[in-house]
Amino acid sequence: MPSFDAVSKVDTAELTNAVDQTSREIGQRYDFKGTAAAIERSDDVLTLFADSEFQLKQITDILYGKAAKRGIDVSSFDAQKVEAIGGDKAKLVINVKQGIEKELAKKMVKLVKDSGLKVQAAIQGDELRVTGKKRDDLQACMALFRGAKLEQPIQFTNFRD
Repeated sequence: MPSFDAVSKVDTAELTNAVDQTSREIGQRYDFKGTAAAIERSDDVLTLFADSEFQLKQITDILYGKAAKRGIDVSSFDAQKVEAIGGDKAKLVINVKQGIEKELAKKMVKLVKDSGLKVQAAIQGDELRVTGKKRDDLQACMALFRGAKLEQPIQFTNFRD
């Protein structure tokens, strides 16, 4: 029976490259010379440090630009609130969304059921498996997911005929 998996994953190697490029640009730019501007990565959490909120905004823009050039969808970044740390320094934590959360998966299953397509969707951990009798129905389901306004980017893997 034909099927595919809908997943939401960020390529960690590309994310590392984007963070490294951002760090390199921060080190080279004249407006960041002599400041505490920096970016750190630990697993799926990015931490940005700067002297002001304005500099944090600039670093975030640089990071988003580098990530987009490397094929990472910017909607997979979840920026938290800016925190003030010691004196006039500021910190911003950005979580990288990996996997489909339960609530989003339920929303996607409901979307499939309401569409009237002859496919079944099942939640399997942090991904969604969609099965159907016809390949055309599966492709229509993929188009449905692409057209829907979902909170994070969705990729399609493991397409079986």
